[in-house]
Amino acid sequence: MPDKSPRLLIGWTTVSSREDAARLAGGIVEKRLAACAQIDGPITSHYHWDGKLCADTEYRLTIKFPADNLGDVGKWIHDHHPYDTPQWVVVAAEHVSDAYLTWVKETTRLFGTSQGESASNVM
Repeated sequence: MPDKSPRLLIGWTTVSSREDAARLAGGIVEKRLAACAQIDGPITSHYHWDGKLCADTEYRLTIKFPADNLGDVGKWIHDHHPYDTPQWVVVAAEHVSDAYLTWVKETTRLFGTSQGESASNVM
């Protein structure tokens, strides 16, 4: 039976400044936890916070990474995000070309780590 597990995940988060977006995007790719992080914006987010209706300008990051990195990526985002309660939403890509998936896996491979050592141990 073919492997039906997700192989590529896409995560989204938002921040209040382009500088924070660039810092997060650059950091997560530099650590090879994600193959790509794209910045959209500015966008306007409408939400409730502390009992008030809010509307703020934000920048959205779209982060692409192999499913094996899910735990390390989520931890890294939460450890480095400027918000107390960051948006972190992840979905599995249903269809991914073999060539793109190979690139993602090769790009995020942590060279020089022993098999089974998690990415968080080598940062």
